[in-house]
Amino acid sequence: MKRLYATVALIVLTFASVGPSSARDSGGARPQSVAGVFDYYLLVLSWSPTYCLTHRDDAQCSGKGYGFVLHGLWPQYARGGWPKSCAPRVKLSPEERAKGLMLFPTNKLLEHEWAKHGTCSGLGAIGYLEASDKALGAVRIPEQLQPLNNTLYFSARDIEQMFRQSNPGLPGDGIAVICNGPQLSEVRVCMDKDLAFASCGTGVKTRCRAGDIRVPPLR
Repeated sequence: MKRLYATVALIVLTFASVGPSSARDSGGARPQSVAGVFDYYLLVLSWSPTYCLTHRDDAQCSGKGYGFVLHGLWPQYARGGWPKSCAPRVKLSPEERAKGLMLFPTNKLLEHEWAKHGTCSGLGAIGYLEASDKALGAVRIPEQLQPLNNTLYFSARDIEQMFRQSNPGLPGDGIAVICNGPQLSEVRVCMDKDLAFASCGTGVKTRCRAGDIRVPPLR
């Protein structure tokens, strides 16, 4: 009996000493953000006319006639989530900023995307911008969504299908359409580290209401 009590006590003490820390270790905590440590990219294309409905003073909303613009190229984890603001957070040089402004619609967006997402690519600023350029060049915008002069209506599924038809090799689970209320906000395309089309990880999915959504015309 004494041996049984001793065994039970040992088990209780062992559980008490390792239980809480083990729960933290296995509780699904997000990985620490480390530059270059991620699984795939998310190319995020923003429909500028929708953004400009609520950001009229933004530099991209000054009658430049943008349709889709580069929101960002985001490193992602396959199991969900993403690294952000990875060390070392180095500011863009004038040369890097000039290159970035050939891709991003505003300096404010460029600075934000580099600090939050680009630093986690592990590529350095020029490498990240070159990857963003390559990713943009790999995606063909469907003709139906080329810059518009009139408001159009499509379902999110229709928009997904348009992109798949215009981009052979884009898997069915490799794209997500995002809405802002009843309007098209973004199209997100998943790519592997070599910037080839790929399936999306956990948590990347279409977020729009059922039925047709509004695609505002150019401003």
